[in-house]
Amino acid sequence: MEKLRYALFTGCTAKQSTPEQMISTMAVAEKLGIELIELTEASCCGASHLQDYDDFLSLVLNARNIAYAEKHGLTMVTICNTCQLNTAMTKHRLDENPKLKAKVNEKLAEVGLEYKGTSEITHFLYAIIDDIGLDKIKEMVVAPLSQFNIAPFYGCHNIRPSELQNKTHKTPESAYRPTSLDDLIIACGGQNVDYKEKSKCCGFHVELQAPHTAAVLTGNAIAGAMDENADWMVTPCPLCHLKLDTQTAHASEAIGREVELPVLHMQQMVGLALGCTPAELGLNHHLAKVDFV
Repeated sequence: MEKLRYALFTGCTAKQSTPEQMISTMAVAEKLGIELIELTEASCCGASHLQDYDDFLSLVLNARNIAYAEKHGLTMVTICNTCQLNTAMTKHRLDENPKLKAKVNEKLAEVGLEYKGTSEITHFLYAIIDDIGLDKIKEMVVAPLSQFNIAPFYGCHNIRPSELQNKTHKTPESAYRPTSLDDLIIACGGQNVDYKEKSKCCGFHVELQAPHTAAVLTGNAIAGAMDENADWMVTPCPLCHLKLDTQTAHASEAIGREVELPVLHMQQMVGLALGCTPAELGLNHHLAKVDFV
């Protein structure tokens, strides 16, 4: 099997707030024979906040990040749902609008860069499913997660808007009934838990404007998984992880019941199934203790 190579856009969170996600990404990539070329020059994607303040600046910043991937001639892989949305949205808008693309490239020329539109953009979740394949993952599992009921939490930005995000992977899925993370859980030997909150918002992006609403969304997500007998949750988004793992006290107060479950990054789940050690996956860097390993 030819070694897969991607340009890795880490975003901000995996290098700062959730370093365990970065550690586990690299560990899983090594197990899968994937080479990740980190785009160390890249900047923040805007986190869907800059986009509200200065749309053109956000386009320039994201086009700049993509241009670095284009220099390598590689597909850009993201490990954050919000980074995925903002980079994919930038690519879509510039590829569909030559005048806007030219305007953005005027600014990029000031730093010696040009956005060409030659690199595809996909989330690491879809890179694993589309380019490695679920059957191959099943073959590589050495520690099946068969004793666990695992609740997938997709979050918003990796599956919405579907007409945009379905361009970034080979198997389209519904934003209302997504299956990719469920399928990966099953490939790792786990029992997937179906619950209505799995494709809803975690509340991260309304935390500053409406903290109570954010806490309710977080609490409802954890409660939904608990009510369906989940042992733990898994998410492909570090922002969702921060809400679900660190905000349980606020969430419990907001919905009037105690809620807490261990929450793993998608890479940590895959890493466990592939035989990575807890240290290799950074499993000691969670507030809700991952003591089942």
